[in-house]
Amino acid sequence: MRRRKFFSAATGTTAAIAVPFVGAPPQVGTSDVIRLRSGLDALMALDDTRGGHEGLEKAALAGAAEALDKQKKAATQRIRQRLFSVAADYTATAAWSALDARHMDRSYALLGKALYLAGMGQDPVVEFRVWNSYFMLARLRGEATEAIDSGLAAQSTTITKRDPFFASLAHARTAVGHAYSKDRQPAVRSLGYAWEALEKADKQEPRASWVAFYGPAELMAMTAIIRDRIGDSDVAEAASHKALGTIPKHFRRNRALATGRLALAQLHQHDIDQACATASRVFELMKGDLMPGRVRSLLGDYHRDLITLAPDAGIAREWGDRYRSEWRRA
Repeated sequence: MRRRKFFSAATGTTAAIAVPFVGAPPQVGTSDVIRLRSGLDALMALDDTRGGHEGLEKAALAGAAEALDKQKKAATQRIRQRLFSVAADYTATAAWSALDARHMDRSYALLGKALYLAGMGQDPVVEFRVWNSYFMLARLRGEATEAIDSGLAAQSTTITKRDPFFASLAHARTAVGHAYSKDRQPAVRSLGYAWEALEKADKQEPRASWVAFYGPAELMAMTAIIRDRIGDSDVAEAASHKALGTIPKHFRRNRALATGRLALAQLHQHDIDQACATASRVFELMKGDLMPGRVRSLLGDYHRDLITLAPDAGIAREWGDRYRSEWRRA
């Protein structure tokens, strides 16, 4: 009887001890990862329309912080890894926003953190994304060699071996780098590789929202940049028209950039009146929002070339007045 009473008491004690764990916080799982990833999609939609700005950067950094906090409570190692990947993607989004706004030192620091987190998450797509942004950063800084090296680093990521879509983008970036270095043959060769790879890519395969901007229209816009930089401004103008005919309307920032590139191609052919009219459309495209730093910088390039090529033209002075007025307003 005493043994029965002892085991009965022990069982009751065990049950009593287990009760406090019933209300313990649930562990983080797949649903949390999915929710956080959907937030990324919303931020990229905002970037497509408005471009990089401080609010977007702050929201992305908040998402990264939440993902890193949740990985400490993950149910499995696999969930932890996926949360590191999400944090890397959010950090890369913040870096991109800073880059687009031309806060380049801040972007550089964030890209280093994003690359570390991508490694922790073992995510080759985010790794590719970081090298893609490193390329853009180097090009904006005028570091042509570093831009080409970043394009080559993007080409070496494992995702480019599995998906020709990403290989195409990497080759296109490298082609732009060569064009800015005035290396005609390497630029044309890399551009050819980009088009060949894009033709092989499965257009129906689901991919991360940050890369939705890329496709035939964007590659045509990049073709315009490359051709203009190597002296084929007439070819660049035709490519810009084709790009603007196919870039989706909601990619407002990208349409503004392509329009600015069209204006440059026209200017470099000394079609001053048409170039100024085209460049003025950039202001209309971004009307209602703060103009992203990259767009402002492109218009600055246009203004400098305009002053160089047609310093005394009346239309050039009129456009310069509007440029300064819009710059102060922004």
